[in-house]
Amino acid sequence: MIVDSHAHVFENWHDNCGHQRKEDHLKYIQKILTRPAAGVFRARDGAPVDTPLLFREGDNTWGGLRDDICFRIGTYGRMFFSVEGEDYFIQYYPVSMAEIQAPPDLMLAQMAYSGVDHCILQAGPNYGRVNDLNAYAQNAYPDKFTGLFAVDDAKAYESRWLDEVDRAYHSLKLSGLYYALESFSRYGFKWTFTDSRMDPFWELIASLDVPVFIEINASPTYDRAGYIANIERLDILLTRFPDMRWLMVMGPPVAYFGKNGNWVFPDIVEKVYGRDNFQFEIMFPINLGGLWDYPYPEAQTLIRGLRDKFGVEKLIWGSDMPNVERFCTYRQSLDYVRRYCSFLSEEEKEKILGTNLMDLCRIHPPNY
Repeated sequence: MIVDSHAHVFENWHDNCGHQRKEDHLKYIQKILTRPAAGVFRARDGAPVDTPLLFREGDNTWGGLRDDICFRIGTYGRMFFSVEGEDYFIQYYPVSMAEIQAPPDLMLAQMAYSGVDHCILQAGPNYGRVNDLNAYAQNAYPDKFTGLFAVDDAKAYESRWLDEVDRAYHSLKLSGLYYALESFSRYGFKWTFTDSRMDPFWELIASLDVPVFIEINASPTYDRAGYIANIERLDILLTRFPDMRWLMVMGPPVAYFGKNGNWVFPDIVEKVYGRDNFQFEIMFPINLGGLWDYPYPEAQTLIRGLRDKFGVEKLIWGSDMPNVERFCTYRQSLDYVRRYCSFLSEEEKEKILGTNLMDLCRIHPPNY
């Protein structure tokens, strides 16, 4: 059985998508796009542009996001903005996505064509506040979808978000938490996810016995040191809540630890990655598909290195559909592992492509 750890359903981005204000949704999107793997192009001639136009350098918070560029949602997978009378766009989704939306039926069709049996629906705020939509998909197609829930990550300790956790788990029946450090930029990175004010939130999540899909980045400095500092903070939670199950979304950063094709991890990172309650996603096409070509032999080498260092039980395949189709098809995002990682035994492929994730999320579809 093939299970994708990382897919999305979301409403049309021209709407609020569950946020109180459309402006908030646009800010989440703009912040994510300040460091995208997607290309930036000049609209009038399609020329690529390699300058930071969405934010003011030196300020990595929401306060640094430029509000004079008319950032807006376009069509055909593009986000538009204007600088000094010149229009630009970022090709964030595939060109075939005429309207920026991904209803459950889109994923069902993609899964049927690519041979994917089940998907975890993640819940980043740039997609909207998707708890209710994820719950609809999970409840309508329980053999196909497992939905995660999300809150305002930085304000998760507030009563309204603690109540939302309760609603998402007990009423919506969602099956895990998506949590991202990028959201702290909205509040100027004035505290971290291990600050004492966050204790009620993490204690509540621990009591629910759900997996945590955590997206660790290098904020607030966006460099190697920033990433390592966040890994050290994560270790506080891994050791404080040893029974909690954690999956690192997007996997280890190649730019910091695997740039030359071989993994070289600092001691603290290797220690944290080796924790018994910690696993990580394998999803190289979305991160490096703009630089590498299918079937991604560079990624195959890195997968072998992770297996040899940490064991196959640590590795979980994900795609990031529908985003990944700006680089390759859904089937290719699976086949570079399924067909081309010849160093993996069939049993190892079964674990990476399905059973490791099924164990993490306790997935038992009706037909399995």
